[in-house]
Amino acid sequence: MPERGERRLFEMLTLEGAQAGLNWLTILKKRDSYREAFAGFDPEVVARFTMKERDRLLQNPGIVRNRLKVLATITNAKALLAMRDAGEDFSEFVWSFVGGQPIQYRRRGQGSVPSETRQSKEMSMALSKRGFRFVGPTICYAFMQATGMVNDHVVSCFRHAECQG
Repeated sequence: MPERGERRLFEMLTLEGAQAGLNWLTILKKRDSYREAFAGFDPEVVARFTMKERDRLLQNPGIVRNRLKVLATITNAKALLAMRDAGEDFSEFVWSFVGGQPIQYRRRGQGSVPSETRQSKEMSMALSKRGFRFVGPTICYAFMQATGMVNDHVVSCFRHAECQG
């Protein structure tokens, strides 16, 4: 089911950024720790994190203790709130890159699944302009996959038909 809630989208963007350069299973195993460390991904709380809280996060073995990734999460919460303050709905914004509906690909093989697309490049640039960090085109495409914005399961995969519904 496609994700559309602001908090869930913030969570997925955070986790996709944390995953950059790492195995996705590593992040899945740390997901609960991330939820706890980042206040259930409440952007209003995360945006108010102080340097002391950032330093606490960097000591937390339950998350990826990369200073740039931790700072990006705090910065992204602030950017999301700035969008909200400007009257922009984060969910509508990210979904606008796929026309508000999931893109249904019919990939024939795993080798035909790209790491980025025109839409993910456009999303990356637009998020960056709004102050978001760790939102390169590959991260944005992984985010689009994880949130149901694109269905690029290969047609032989049991999930392909299920994700079309």
